[in-house]
Amino acid sequence: MSQLKTRITELLQIENPIIQGGMAWVAEHNLAAAVSAAGGLGIIGAANAPASWVRDEIKKARELTDKPIGVNVMLLSPYADEVAQVLAEEKVPVITTGAGNPGKYMEMWKAAGSKVIPVVASVALARMMERGGADAVIAEGTESGGHIGASTTMTLVPQVVDAVKVPVIAAGGIGDGRGMAAAFMLGAEAVQLGTRFVVATESICHPNYKERIIKAKDIDSAVTGRSHGHPIRQLRNQMTKEYIQKEQEGVPFEELELLAVGSLRNAVVDGDVKHGTVMAGQIAGLVKKEQPCKEIVEELMEEATALMQKN
Repeated sequence: MSQLKTRITELLQIENPIIQGGMAWVAEHNLAAAVSAAGGLGIIGAANAPASWVRDEIKKARELTDKPIGVNVMLLSPYADEVAQVLAEEKVPVITTGAGNPGKYMEMWKAAGSKVIPVVASVALARMMERGGADAVIAEGTESGGHIGASTTMTLVPQVVDAVKVPVIAAGGIGDGRGMAAAFMLGAEAVQLGTRFVVATESICHPNYKERIIKAKDIDSAVTGRSHGHPIRQLRNQMTKEYIQKEQEGVPFEELELLAVGSLRNAVVDGDVKHGTVMAGQIAGLVKKEQPCKEIVEELMEEATALMQKN
């Protein structure tokens, strides 16, 4: 397999500059271990899970591979403080963060030897994270699945690269080696993928969820929650249709939330892809088959390096 060494591969002690997104309900120990074993960096998504679950997942992942594995912390979680403590106790090598500022945990995590990499959606946030001690940042464009910012990956990544000295990881709308090569041309030193890994063989996602992504067209992406400032990208279905209609009618936030509560679990675990939330990026239309993580990583690396050598 082609090699591509960057500051990120050196910093995280991984073979390939490919990171798996920390997706709620999807990014658990099986997927994370498989991505890490394939030479990338697998991530366990802590989401809103309690600290005991996160600790168990870390231990299970370590039983499957001796390669580094990271954990994504959603800072808005009611369990964030306890999860942060567990990560320090377990000496998790890489911690990615979203939905807030990890500043209050930085000293504890650094003392444990962890590399801290926040997800950012703007230049201002990237600079703030660098000042706060971040080892790298993930510049995530609006093309990504789940919670999104406003800037596209194509515009965000080069501006963040120019603004900070730490390495930048590109995320959002990257589904193959072409996207990876493009991200590197913009100055990124690694890429983070979510949607492509959702349909990996090792992913525990319900077959209906995987099939919905594989059959997705380029126009199947929808964004709910713009009216109340919490936009989420997912694939169109009955739920998004109802949600967007209610948003347009000016229905209160509390009523909209009732539509969404538990809907991601309904789709990922139970396979309800009509009324559940099928989070996926705009790149879903490019994802055509279920593959083992090793195969996905190898394809990405071979295609990206071949393209970059041409240039």
